[in-house]
Amino acid sequence: MGTALVTGATSGIGLELAWQLATSRHRLVLVARSADRLEKVAHQIRSAAAVKVEVLPADLSTRAGRDAVVDRIRQAHRPVGLLVNNAGFGLGQHLLDGELAREEEALEVMVRAVLVLSKAAAEAMVARGRGAILNVSSMSAFTAMGTYAAHKAWVLTFTEALAGELSGTGVTATALCPGLVRTEFHQRSGVDADAWPDAGWIDVERVAAAGLAAVRRGQVVVTPSLRYTALAAGLRLAPRRLVRAVAGPRVSSRAMR
Repeated sequence: MGTALVTGATSGIGLELAWQLATSRHRLVLVARSADRLEKVAHQIRSAAAVKVEVLPADLSTRAGRDAVVDRIRQAHRPVGLLVNNAGFGLGQHLLDGELAREEEALEVMVRAVLVLSKAAAEAMVARGRGAILNVSSMSAFTAMGTYAAHKAWVLTFTEALAGELSGTGVTATALCPGLVRTEFHQRSGVDADAWPDAGWIDVERVAAAGLAAVRRGQVVVTPSLRYTALAAGLRLAPRRLVRAVAGPRVSSRAMR
């Protein structure tokens, strides 16, 4: 069934994607910063799904970490058929009163790493005439809620452009734009998940399944659930002045602790 490389694979959407890929009999390369967490997840998946799982500890905010993943992607004798760029984190701060170092780390992980890994994977896949790239963006990409939204907007536009470049090569690129998903994400970023209404949340299993189904179809952009699909369409069509008013930093502030 081929090999899938998943970044940010020890929690949240990345972990669920890894499990669903394993149950579909894909071999896995799991990437995250914590070697201990990677080994624990790998052991669980190997035991339950009986598939081959490699672990690759790497900090994608560093050049060395990105280079390590690129080296694995470029191994022609062990080709990666699906790259999942999922690693990321919520900043839990506004730009003006936040830490610049955290902003720079977010750029490295959610922008530069996506660029570097996607380029390496696309080049290797085009040479083979097959493959797929799944970049995890966000519903926030359609908003003006802050620098996290800006990073995810870049991921969305980048993936759409990449899909255009890859047309006719046998390789696809897909952007997954989930809304509110109950994972460790909000707790880790210091955001109060209870600030958002229960009706806005979607199960992580559904998000991962929608992303993988879109990859199989060669779909460029997927927004899980009809509710979020409609919301994304509305935000795309609305005047940006209105978007800033209803989905800007003041709205996201209510969830910051």
